[in-house]
Amino acid sequence: MRACILILLVTTALWATDERQLALALKAQADFDRVQLSAKPTLTEAETCQQSQAAVLTVTPPEEVALLHFRKGFCAIAGAFATGNKGQFLAAAAEFDQAKENWPARQRKVKNAPVEPVSSGLHALAGIARLQSGAEDTERVKARQELTEIGDPPACTSNLMSADFCRQVVDLGHEWLGWMALGEGQLDSAVRLLNASTDSGWRQWLQGARSFQAGSYADAVGGYTRAIEIWRSIWQNPTLLRALGPRPTLPVALADLGGAQLLAGDIPGAIRTLDASIKADPSNAHGIFLRARAKELAGQGDAALADYNLAGRAALAAAQDLASGEAHLYRGIALYRRKDFAQAEDEFASALNFEIIPALRTDTTAWRNLAAVAGGSCGPARESLEGSVTKVSPYFPKEEARSLAAACRGTARR
Repeated sequence: MRACILILLVTTALWATDERQLALALKAQADFDRVQLSAKPTLTEAETCQQSQAAVLTVTPPEEVALLHFRKGFCAIAGAFATGNKGQFLAAAAEFDQAKENWPARQRKVKNAPVEPVSSGLHALAGIARLQSGAEDTERVKARQELTEIGDPPACTSNLMSADFCRQVVDLGHEWLGWMALGEGQLDSAVRLLNASTDSGWRQWLQGARSFQAGSYADAVGGYTRAIEIWRSIWQNPTLLRALGPRPTLPVALADLGGAQLLAGDIPGAIRTLDASIKADPSNAHGIFLRARAKELAGQGDAALADYNLAGRAALAAAQDLASGEAHLYRGIALYRRKDFAQAEDEFASALNFEIIPALRTDTTAWRNLAAVAGGSCGPARESLEGSVTKVSPYFPKEEARSLAAACRGTARR
């Protein structure tokens, strides 16, 4: 009799335990579905989801652990977007790492089954979370590694997430890789990565960048304009999935569009676009410089000088330790336009002694040679100017430099 009672008690306890586990599992599933299926989940939904995944993790078998860490990580991402807390993205990345670490245990469900590759969607989300955190150095390296492990074709057959959702986050991972390639000037690599990105604006931006690189500035204006139109549409109120992708910096994009308009000959349009860029971000020294150049070409000499000086102050304000090669460059251009060639040459020399991006360094070298020639040096400076003009950006006044060099050469013959 006692044995029967004991068996009944044990059976009842096990049944109650199974009931509690089932209830926890069903709640965790429902909470996750609510977040995943929502275009813009709330903070409450995201936090509830994380809590329910954590609760069921304590009683789940090893083969289901990877699934729960994935869900907890995705809900952490949703919470990070709801709060703007970038640190939570790293917490999400840690959950995705846990999912990968526990991936081999999933094989226990089916004995002798072929090894299931880690979901490409999991790799994509781990990389995206790290990039969204804004962390540099180590985390950025890890992010790139995760995104390159997506694979081609991607592995989207596991039951960790639906095949459709997996493909969506994989596409976002490719967008990030394409965005990084764009930032590094690797436009050919970006083509392959962004070719399928039809609704994000990045493919159109890439088309504009390639046209700009080829010197087809009117076509560049078209590509940049289409991209900005898309970005203005989708980023005013983005869904969670859209917000997982790389976000454009519109003031910078407008500055690039204004520069392309300038080179395409639409000076009034360039000034209007650059006005909008600077209004959106008054600290954008490059945008202010481009507006100065546009005003100069429009014959607005005093306004151009004011903008060159403003660009120098903006660059200096953005610099660390008040040391900016860019600031010296813009101040040098302002002095050159005032015909203070000796002081301008000193500013350009100072610019080259500070940190400055390669494209600006090339232009600065040419400006220094130009100031020297304009100041009367018709020997080595003229030869250096003629050599440096072949390497400058399209914003450098090449024709003016060639004219001065030719005049200098003629003076030397006499």
